[in-house]
Amino acid sequence: MGSRRDFGGIEVGLTNLDKVLYPATGTTKGQVIDYFTAIAPALLPHIALRPVTRKRWPNGVEAGSFFEKNLAEHVPKWLARRTVEHSDRPVVYPLIDSVAGMAWLGQQAALELHVPQWRFDGAERGPITRLVFDLDPGPGAGLSQCAEVALILHDVVREVGLDAYPVTSGSKGIHVYVPLDRKIGPTGASAIAKQVATNLQQLRPKLVTANMAKSEREGKVLLDWSQNNMAKTTIAPYSLRGRAEPWVAAPRSWEEIENRKKLRHLRFEEVLKRWRRDGDLLAGLDEPAPEPSAEPDRLRTYRSKRDAERTPEPVPAAAPAPSTGNRYVIQQHRARRLHWDVRLEREGVLVSWAVPKGPPVDTHENRLAVHTEDHPLEYLDFHGAIPRGEYGAGEMTIWDSGTYETEKWRADEVIVRLRGERLDGRYALIQTNGNQWLMHLMKDPAGAAGAGVESAGAQRVSTPREPVPLPHGITPMLATQGDVATLDAEHWVFETKWDGFRLLAEIDDGTVVLRSRTGHVVTQRYPGLAVLADELSGHRVLLDGEAVVFDDRGIANLGLLRSDPGRAVFVAFDVLHMDGTSLLRKRYADRRLVLEALAKQVPSLLVPPPLDGPGARALRASRDQGMEGVVAKRRDSVYLPGKRGHSWIKTRNWRTLPVVIGGFRRSENRQFASLLVGVWHEGELHYLGRVGTGFGERELSELSTQLNRLERKTSPFVNELSAEERKEAAWVTPKLTGTVRFMNWTEAGRLWHPAWIPASE
Repeated sequence: MGSRRDFGGIEVGLTNLDKVLYPATGTTKGQVIDYFTAIAPALLPHIALRPVTRKRWPNGVEAGSFFEKNLAEHVPKWLARRTVEHSDRPVVYPLIDSVAGMAWLGQQAALELHVPQWRFDGAERGPITRLVFDLDPGPGAGLSQCAEVALILHDVVREVGLDAYPVTSGSKGIHVYVPLDRKIGPTGASAIAKQVATNLQQLRPKLVTANMAKSEREGKVLLDWSQNNMAKTTIAPYSLRGRAEPWVAAPRSWEEIENRKKLRHLRFEEVLKRWRRDGDLLAGLDEPAPEPSAEPDRLRTYRSKRDAERTPEPVPAAAPAPSTGNRYVIQQHRARRLHWDVRLEREGVLVSWAVPKGPPVDTHENRLAVHTEDHPLEYLDFHGAIPRGEYGAGEMTIWDSGTYETEKWRADEVIVRLRGERLDGRYALIQTNGNQWLMHLMKDPAGAAGAGVESAGAQRVSTPREPVPLPHGITPMLATQGDVATLDAEHWVFETKWDGFRLLAEIDDGTVVLRSRTGHVVTQRYPGLAVLADELSGHRVLLDGEAVVFDDRGIANLGLLRSDPGRAVFVAFDVLHMDGTSLLRKRYADRRLVLEALAKQVPSLLVPPPLDGPGARALRASRDQGMEGVVAKRRDSVYLPGKRGHSWIKTRNWRTLPVVIGGFRRSENRQFASLLVGVWHEGELHYLGRVGTGFGERELSELSTQLNRLERKTSPFVNELSAEERKEAAWVTPKLTGTVRFMNWTEAGRLWHPAWIPASE
């Protein structure tokens, strides 16, 4: 399911945010977008006015990748672009100059951003502004040797009065950037860099080579000078790399390079933390990108969709000036589909929604309202025909206008009192998902509905309604992947993210029906939860929660749930309907009070207390307790069935788990290929998966010796293993224990990407 998010006044369509792009770490597309947009202030100055070549992994780093230079025709119009005439054809490149541009790159799964060392001067290629030396270790050499060469290079550059900036590439080696203090011709930069590399080769022939031939690189560092050619590109500083883990081309200090024995490549979360703490270590390398103004040009998207020479609509060239007006207009728009455009004056623009069925006339209904781009204030008086072929083509007339009073204005909820020629009432606009909102006619505080349109008459008095029956077919609200650590305790509540199976429990007239996240009835799978029907026999309740099995340490364990669902308990974290009253539109804080009161009367209804906030403290507690993660929920959030709302944010932890070794897979190349591990539960050993990474040579040897002594003929695991899992398996008496790190569970209840944690850690 897709959504649209606003980045500095530009909406970007985002899809498949939970898609895993780095399987080894479970890193999702949503996390990539979060990193790109967060690091943008540091990254953008180093790619400003440079054509960006993208290396994309649409299906993740374990699948194929491809370089992309030319922009497709369907890319957003707001993306800046320049054309470069190559020898065989012209190529249109994007210029990335905004947080929205970084979000677009993440949506494209463009993990690697490659740029040349020159910038555009207007529409033409400008001069090279910096040199780059790519220090690439050959066989037998590594990052430590690259650091040694970087230090020598630093001294050489400093002797001629220039600065140098090191970047660990996130792949194998180190890049050293040198900002130029004068213009150099197209071939001059390569000539200078080649001369420096040749000199260093002569100075340290056993450590450095400037020769590209593989035969010359054994045990040495290639000082690659060729990337200073006008036609060559280099991975941009702060860019991700398409490697097994989300490593980054990370700026480093020279003190870190000097401590070369401990030098390693950094992952994106480390780089983001360092930048927030230390600022941009490359601040002196490039002229900074233009600082975003305090008031961004909110008409940029509006202009990008319109040709001022072809449409009668107002298309002002200048950015909007701040204003404090409170006018509104509603225009009937006979475009491809008839709809009404609701526009409210705010901060120099008209904030706009398209309402297909027009403003609601009854307090009992909600009407879809699609949030569109901001419009100029001149649109308050606009009416006329937009020509065919232009954006929004069709006849537009003013249907109502007047002023409004603001009761609430937030990013996801607006409540206003409209006072116009046709409308006189309180209206709420509530975001449900991305640009999808609902428009609702509210009751006046005294209890009467606000007036609707003329044809609906004057004030409406609400009439009593029958109790709402227990709804069926609702699907759970979902949380958006994000950084819980940044959230405060004033506006957010923090809950444990449970290692279980999401369920909606319908309890009605002494029966219980359990539905999965996709709506399938799974009541028979969890027979132990039938007790809820008896304990709640006097109620009609719809609960949102999770089926969970706790291990012997009291930690929720999905593997145990998969192997023995009959032992599941129900952990409830929301109540959606209670005895004829829908609670979907009630605040989360109010729903939580109802749920806690209910739990006091029902022994089998487990409602764990929230975690103490703020978010950083909740995450620490979650990690300390070995939990899957944390879900943060806004106290004032409503429940949005089937939607992935931004009022619910989740962060997963890397988790650790004590395990017991019950077998191993044999290997021709080392002592064993992987360990077969499980956990004890109520006196039985349950198989959880294979662990094949994380072992040092010493640990491989010691474990192999111990395993050979414990070998037996039969499996010690109580649950069934597949034919693939039993292939080449050797069984052992389950006496050896250890600890594994893993990200999540598979659908089959096996450990996802586990790694052995050595005892020394």
